Amino acid sequence: MPLTGIEIFKLLPKTNCGECGVPTCLAFAMNLATGKADLSKCPKVSDESKAKLQEASAPPIRPVTIGSGKRIFKTGGETVMFRHEKRFENPTGIAVLIRDNMNLEEIEGRLDRFNKLEYERVGLKLRADLIAIKDESHNPDRFAEIVTKVKGATDAGLILISENPDVMAEGVRISADHKPLLYGATSDNCEKIAALAKANNCPIGVKASSLDETAELTTRLNQLGVNDIVIDSGARSIRKAFEEQVIIRSAALTKKFKPLGFPTIVFPAEMTTDPLKESLIASMFVAKYGGIVVLSDLQGESLFPLLVQRMNLFTDPQRPLSTTPGIYEIGRPNENSPVLITSNFSLTYFIVTGEIENSKVPSWLLVMDTEGLSVMTAWAAGKFVADAIGPFVKKVGIADKIKHKKLIIPGYAAIEAGGLEEELPGWQIQVGPRDGSHIPAYLKTWTA
Repeated sequence: MPLTGIEIFKLLPKTNCGECGVPTCLAFAMNLATGKADLSKCPKVSDESKAKLQEASAPPIRPVTIGSGKRIFKTGGETVMFRHEKRFENPTGIAVLIRDNMNLEEIEGRLDRFNKLEYERVGLKLRADLIAIKDESHNPDRFAEIVTKVKGATDAGLILISENPDVMAEGVRISADHKPLLYGATSDNCEKIAALAKANNCPIGVKASSLDETAELTTRLNQLGVNDIVIDSGARSIRKAFEEQVIIRSAALTKKFKPLGFPTIVFPAEMTTDPLKESLIASMFVAKYGGIVVLSDLQGESLFPLLVQRMNLFTDPQRPLSTTPGIYEIGRPNENSPVLITSNFSLTYFIVTGEIENSKVPSWLLVMDTEGLSVMTAWAAGKFVADAIGPFVKKVGIADKIKHKKLIIPGYAAIEAGGLEEELPGWQIQVGPRDGSHIPAYLKTWTA
């Protein structure tokens, strides 16, 4: 069980020095207990207490890092079975599979889609994370050639897949600086793959045939000094793989069974030949509980839904998904276009922008920081009121982009119109619809 705030407080220096950013050690302890602070912020904690706290606070599923630089990928670190209990920590990694016996045209096509399929949503960039390179030629030179090609085409994290230590060694020689995941440690080659992983400071992927064998392999690897492990229990039927994902997560979290306390990798690419069915399987493992899912290929119509699903699952349920505040241009607005304002709750943002687009009226949309609350909730909380909206409109600089001074506020905030005219002298405050579906009709009758 995680330590409580009081238990953590007993191990802190109790100097109330404030160097951690909060005024008291008790407040810092409470932040540590809820995951809002890091122990490294306390400069005076003793080494003994630090060791106890780090051991007690270590997540039951070990965090593992793949890659280096800007495209570093983290998996594991999970502490709950269900998102509503707290939050899921590290989003499921989405990988595309490249086999070294493919022709170069097909390889280049997959690399091109991997690099180009990127989407922006509520200020976040959504894209696949990893490239898995599988040894099917059993030729170290060919494997090294493909690893070289992939490495030169992207800075994304790599997964090297081979059960042959000689082939794996060639791949590692090319890509060691990328810190790839070395997937393919079995009961037969465990020691050799472990030696490669240790020598190059790379994580290792276990390939087993059952949960029992998985636990045996991770225990052996730990004894060999390898701790950064990703596990594959070997199931390739949908039901069996699903059951084992749940068992692995449950055993690590509720039973504290350390041999299964690692993130997982699953292969929808090896469970079906139907691309749409593969995407459906992948979506299941994004939710339950794949650390990495490996797809046979990437296509926009299947990748985008997976990325949006992942984004929604791996947000903090206690913090609403919000949009970056600022000025949004919808449909190439000009100096005579209407100006609307709304909150930065992402659902509100998408509804409002969608209805503005439906109106075919180019418009400016001001998105105000309301800490992710909807218009009604933000108004009730005092975050979408005249004395907050007025300074925001001045600061955001919309006045420099328009000739008129007309601001359309949501109908739910109509009561703020009078106060806003005091906050924004010279501006005309117009009350828009209460319901987003009425925005198109309203804008079509609007005049500058």
